[in-house]
This record gives sequence, structure tokens and C-alpha cells, in this order.
Amino acid sequence: MSENKILTPEPLVKVDDLCMFFPISRHQVLKAVNHVSFEIQKGETVGLVGESGCGKSTTGRCLVRLYEPTSGHVYYKGKDIAKLNKEEKKKFTGDVQMIFQNPYASLNPRMTVKEIVSEGMKLHGNYKSAAELDGKVEELLNRVGLGKDHMSRFSHEFSGGQRQRIGIARALSVDPEFIVCDEPISALDVSIQAQVINMLKRLQQEMNLTYLFIAHDLSVVKYISDRVIVMYLGTIVEEAEADELYAHPTHPYTKALLSAIPIADPDKTRAKKRIGISGEIPSPINPKECCQFAERCPYATERCRNEVPKRVEVAKGHTVACHLVEG
Repeated sequence: MSENKILTPEPLVKVDDLCMFFPISRHQVLKAVNHVSFEIQKGETVGLVGESGCGKSTTGRCLVRLYEPTSGHVYYKGKDIAKLNKEEKKKFTGDVQMIFQNPYASLNPRMTVKEIVSEGMKLHGNYKSAAELDGKVEELLNRVGLGKDHMSRFSHEFSGGQRQRIGIARALSVDPEFIVCDEPISALDVSIQAQVINMLKRLQQEMNLTYLFIAHDLSVVKYISDRVIVMYLGTIVEEAEADELYAHPTHPYTKALLSAIPIADPDKTRAKKRIGISGEIPSPINPKECCQFAERCPYATERCRNEVPKRVEVAKGHTVACHLVEG
């Protein structure tokens, strides 16, 4: 988990009843994000975890306005981002940035590293001369472990880890406050993943950044996150501080996810009980109004299959959406 931080009473980001639906046909709707609500305080890292297809990346894209939500609201510094005026929108695009999952697809192959990193700076006018622009690009590349000699090269000349560092430098170029990290290490070699994670932690301390860290690797999420949100099929099933969630998982889905984390100690591995999840993830197209995990949950009742559970607080800051907890 990240170091203890002083958090402000007003959240930097507030997501209120967010829905993102994609019409498939006249009678079919894919509900990628279904009534999701959470807050992110300034200076913290919130981990958003779940299986592929649970709506993590779609949620992140709504937060940076790459998607316009079907319903619900996203507030940044108390303002609804859907109602910003022209000047506020331009400032928002500088304050809020995204690091994408695929470093091979997210960089323009026709642009040099200097052009990629400086593009946002040119848009926002964050420099006074060509020499200052070059200096800022060089400084950013140094921050992410690259150098001046990389500025004139193209993205195809770099490894995956180096490309992701370029993507991080691009995100930092406009002096953001909030960054959505959309599985930033999942496409990288394991040997490179730790370097990128440690770099993100260092940059957060140096630049007072706030992160939404999207991932499916729970061991990585525990290492970097202050709080963790667990999603399943477009809905939030559990949320708590990282240490609390890993010590006292409550939702059956969270317990199953945590039981699958590998342990380096062979004795502990043998003693550990793996909780299996039967069946496949149901389709998010026209989902039934119920607990979305009911079809795979070994403890599901008729109530679970016919009624949407409410999120209840089981400990301070620890909420769970499960009828078994509601009682």
C-alpha cells in the first residue's frame, strides 16, 4: 500500500450512479457500467480490480471524457464534467490524463518521441520558446528513465517498457493532478512491471498526483493502492482500504479473487485453500436485475437471483453489496 497521505475532506473525483450502456440492436443493450458510485480523494491511489469485461476500463474512460456516460455524473473538484464551459474543458484536459494499457497501440508511429511528448504542451501553451519546449521534454524523459538521445527516435524503435515510459511522459507533460492508469503494466514483461510501478509511486510523491489504478493483478493493486474497489459485471461488489480488504474480504467474489493470488512460500501455498468459481461470466447484454454474481456464487439464494443487493458498511470505509451481509 502507498504511504500514509493527508487527504482533503472534499473528494477530487466523485462518481455518482454512473451508467455506460452500449446499444447492440433494437432490443439488446450491453450494460458495461451499471450504477457505479465512488470517490477519490486528492493524493491517494484507488485500485479498481476485476476480471476482464467487468467494466473497469470503461469506467476509467468515462472519468476522462473519452466516453459520454449514458446516465449518472462524474464530478471533478466539485464540478460536473459534462457541464464544463469551453475554458473549463481545456483546463480539465490538462488536469486529467490517462495512461493506456497497450503501449504499442497508444503511440503514433509517425511521430517522434519529442512530438508525442510535446503535443499536449503545444495545445495548452505550457512553454515560451522552442528551447524551453525541448528542455521540458528532456526533463520529462529523464523523469521516466529515458534521455535526450531518445527525442528524435520513433516509437517502433523502443521496447514495450520504454514505450510505456513515453506514454507516461506524455501524460505528465501537461502537469496533471489526476491520472487514470488503465492496466499500465499488463502488456509488459514481468521484469519490467516492478520498475514501472515503482516509477509511478515515485512520480506520485514528487508531483502530488492522484491515481485511479485499473488492474486485474491483485498483488500489484495491494502494493500501490490506498483503497481498492472490486467490480464484477459492471457493478461494484466491495470497497475498502487496501489492508482491510486483503485482511477481511467479505464478498464471495472478492474472497475467490484473493485466494487465487500466488504465494512464494510452498508451505503457505499448500495450506492455503483455493476458492474456485464455477461457470463462465454471464453476458452483460440485457442483464437481469439481481446480484450479477448469483449464477456463479456457491451461497446464492432465490433473493440473490431476483433482487439487486445494496451496498452496506461492514466496517469503517468498508462496503459490500451482498444479500448475505445485509441479513
